[in-house]
Amino acid sequence: MDYYRKLAIIVGVLFIIYTSVDILSFLFLGPVTATNYLVSVSENAGLVGTGALLLFIGGACASGIAISLYPVLKKFNAGLALGAVGFRISEGVLRFVAVCVYLSIITLSQQFVKAGAPDSSYFQTLGVLLYAGNRWVSNVAGLLAFSIGCLLYYIIFYRTKLVPRWLSVWGLVAAILAMLSTVLVLVGLIAPFGTEQVAMSVPMLPQEMVLAAWLIVKGFNPAVIASKSPQVDS
Repeated sequence: MDYYRKLAIIVGVLFIIYTSVDILSFLFLGPVTATNYLVSVSENAGLVGTGALLLFIGGACASGIAISLYPVLKKFNAGLALGAVGFRISEGVLRFVAVCVYLSIITLSQQFVKAGAPDSSYFQTLGVLLYAGNRWVSNVAGLLAFSIGCLLYYIIFYRTKLVPRWLSVWGLVAAILAMLSTVLVLVGLIAPFGTEQVAMSVPMLPQEMVLAAWLIVKGFNPAVIASKSPQVDS
């Protein structure tokens, strides 16, 4: 098995882990969105902590995907490849910030319960600020870094045919939709992680799983890899 075939398998596995832990994290972070969330999080601290751990793993995978792709992509466009690494690492860092926020909410909820439900305005205000900050970090900054990073390497994929064109086009469209959703949230036209943003971001999930399966089973186009030079079709 050659070097680039191994890289394709590594990237495919990282995509699967990344997407899987993202989906699983929602199952564990439900208490944060409960009506009486401070009590709910305190009673389910282990669940929320597990969800935060899954997000941490996803952040590491986000960086690992771009780093693993870089040796391949730099052969065809070093600038775009480096940009993809930068944005996906930024996404990983922002995910780690989100993890810290979730852990802070756990601590806040435990202090709230420990205090015996006093005048709750201080706790509620701090909780709202933490939760709102997390939504901006995760659903705007983090998603924007993710979508730009994806867009950069899908441009290379499309130009070079390292993977089938239909798969690259799917990735390009999904990345643009996700990016557009963050802009709409930023200007206040849709809510962070509301129905509209979820609908615009969902196409990337199946696309990444299909890409992962392709990379694991087929790998990168060997003819393109062998050429060691860009192939741009107009």
